[in-house]
Amino acid sequence: MAEMKKKVVVVGGGIAGSAIAKGLEDHADVTLIDPKNYLDIPYARMRAIVEPAMAERSIILHSDYLKKAKILESTVESATDSEVTTASGERLPYDFLVVCTGTVFSSPPEKTTKAERLEEFNGLNRKLQEAESVLIIGGGPVGVELAGEIVTDFPAKKVTIISGADRLIEFLGPKASKKTEKWLTKKGVTVILKDKIDVNDSLAPPTFETKKHVELKADAHFVATGKKVATKWLEASEVLKEHVTVDGRLKMESTGTCQVEGLKNVFAAGDITDFKEIKQGFLAGKHAAVVVENIKKLSASPDAKLAAYKPLATPMGIVSLGRVLAVAQMPFGTILGRLAGLLKSKDLFVGKTRESLGLKAK
Repeated sequence: MAEMKKKVVVVGGGIAGSAIAKGLEDHADVTLIDPKNYLDIPYARMRAIVEPAMAERSIILHSDYLKKAKILESTVESATDSEVTTASGERLPYDFLVVCTGTVFSSPPEKTTKAERLEEFNGLNRKLQEAESVLIIGGGPVGVELAGEIVTDFPAKKVTIISGADRLIEFLGPKASKKTEKWLTKKGVTVILKDKIDVNDSLAPPTFETKKHVELKADAHFVATGKKVATKWLEASEVLKEHVTVDGRLKMESTGTCQVEGLKNVFAAGDITDFKEIKQGFLAGKHAAVVVENIKKLSASPDAKLAAYKPLATPMGIVSLGRVLAVAQMPFGTILGRLAGLLKSKDLFVGKTRESLGLKAK
């Protein structure tokens, strides 16, 4: 008699969740729970605004890459040590639970279907095409990459970035910030630091007032701030509520096994973890690989020696500046130019991500 496959419930269908569901579907009875019917590759979102055709490749139906796993379009409301309860009323037992709910923008709510998401990108592109001047609220990697895409494809448009931070892309070092600001200003971008604009439902062109009462004019604006950890359901879960940090992330085992602290059958990956490192997509992929390996090992033997993830000690990252250039902070130094662009900017890891899910790159 064949041995029963372990039941694995994966909550969240982003970079980490999709990789884990794909990596385990041949080895376990996997259910992926996600309110969306698609994976939205995050690295490509800013390119998709200036070039909506990119969204056709970077927004992937879960059903296109998952051939055996079950897909449940819902959200999780709570979890015990043996089952999860969804907003749609399902109670799903599990042998292993994997939390990959990550972070989301607080507004507007995410579209739940691929068709709606594609139309959203088409609408953002129309908004951009019709504008002569653009205000980007937020100077992190999202805001900077959007500015880079706009000045590359639409050099005649007047672009302004405003950020409350002391420098752009603060998750990288000062050298990367300085090089990026210099490049943007050479391209005609106005960079405003140490000031901010309150984001609310009444925010609309053509006039915007900053906290310091500076009046800015723009035909269109894009908000590149406001991401938050999806925490509410964790705090409502008897098995997880004691393992949530003050900033809403899950406390992870110090051994690096990607297990939630004190819970042998609960794993986490991606932005929801409290690993002491910058939250980046490529690191979520590394978490996912450890989770897949360790669930396979524990499924074979509860006493198996587990793989360990080592958090990134030195901040490293690449921020695209259009289709050719990028700024990169690497172990050997910080560079801005075509070499950095070759690593990311041409395809934004879309082909690589698609191939990792068993799909054609193009």
